[in-house]
Amino acid sequence: MRIFRHHDDVPDSAKGAVVAIGNFDGVHRGHQALIAQAKALASGDGAALGVLAFEPHPQEFFRPSKDSFRLTPFRAKARLLAANSVDAMFALPFDAEMAARSAEDFVAQVLVDGLGAAAIVVGNDFQFGKGRAGNVDMLKRFSVECGFDVKIIEPVLEDSGEKISSTHIREALKAGKPDVAAKLLGHCWSVEARVEHGDARGRTIGFPTANMRLADCLHPAFGVYAVRATIYEDDKVVSRHDGVANFGIRPMYKIDEPLLETYLFDFNGDLYGKHLAIEFVHYIRGEAKLDGLEALKAQIARDSDDARRALAKA
Repeated sequence: MRIFRHHDDVPDSAKGAVVAIGNFDGVHRGHQALIAQAKALASGDGAALGVLAFEPHPQEFFRPSKDSFRLTPFRAKARLLAANSVDAMFALPFDAEMAARSAEDFVAQVLVDGLGAAAIVVGNDFQFGKGRAGNVDMLKRFSVECGFDVKIIEPVLEDSGEKISSTHIREALKAGKPDVAAKLLGHCWSVEARVEHGDARGRTIGFPTANMRLADCLHPAFGVYAVRATIYEDDKVVSRHDGVANFGIRPMYKIDEPLLETYLFDFNGDLYGKHLAIEFVHYIRGEAKLDGLEALKAQIARDSDDARRALAKA
C-alpha cells in the first residue's frame, strides 16, 4: 500500500482511484463495509482502491487532550487498511488550513485536483468542509459538476440496531469488554509499541514480561488480559505468541504512568527494542495488590492458566 501525506504531491500514477473517505479509527465493521463498496467499484472500473483519512484525527485538532482516545494510531491504522486490500492511503494533515477549507474548496482542490478521484464512497452521514457545511447532497451536486461518481452507503448496525461506531468500541474497552469490542471491530483490538527496559522483577520469579507504554492510543480498563502478540522486525512478522498481560499501575509496586506488561507463553529470547502488537482477547480480572513476590508468582501462574483456556476457546 502506498501512503501519501499531502494532496498536492500525488503523482499521476496514483490518481484516478475510487476513494473511501472516513476517519477509520479502529477500521471497524462499518469502515470495512465502506472499503468493500469502494473495492467493488474499483474492481468494476479497473481502478485503484484508495482511502482518505486525516492525521491527526480532527477531534485531536479541535479538542486536544493529554489522554488519547484513538483506537488505532497511524501505524496500526495503515496496517489494517493494507490488510483490507487498499492500494493507496491518503493520510492528509488536519491542521488550521484544512479546518478552514470550505466544502467547495475541499472538493475542487483535494478530491478533484489533488487526488483526481474517479469515484467517492462515503457513509450517509458524511460531512465535510469548514464548519462541516458540506453533506452528501452537496457532494452529489459537486460530483455532477466535477465529473466523478458518488456512492453513499448505509451504516452497519449492531445487534441492538444502533450504528457501529468507534465511540461504542471505546466504551466497551474502557469497561473491560474486549470481546464486545472485537465483535464490533470484526477483529481483536490491538496496541503497538516498542518494548522498553523495566525493573526485571518478572524475570526473577520466572515470568519475564515485555513492557510497553501506550502513549498515543486509548487506555483500556486496568486489569489482566488473555492476549496474542505479534513480533515485528522492519514491519515484517517475525512470530506470533499467546500470552497474558497486565495493564495498569501495578498496585504492589505503584507507578505513575500505566504500563502494559506481557508475558509470552513458550518464548525464549530478547524482546528489548522490538516492535510488538498485542491483541486483547479476553478480560480475566482487575488489578489487585498481592502480599509479596510468592503471592504474585502464584497469581501470575493462575492468570496464565486462565489465559490459555480463554485463548483456546477464542
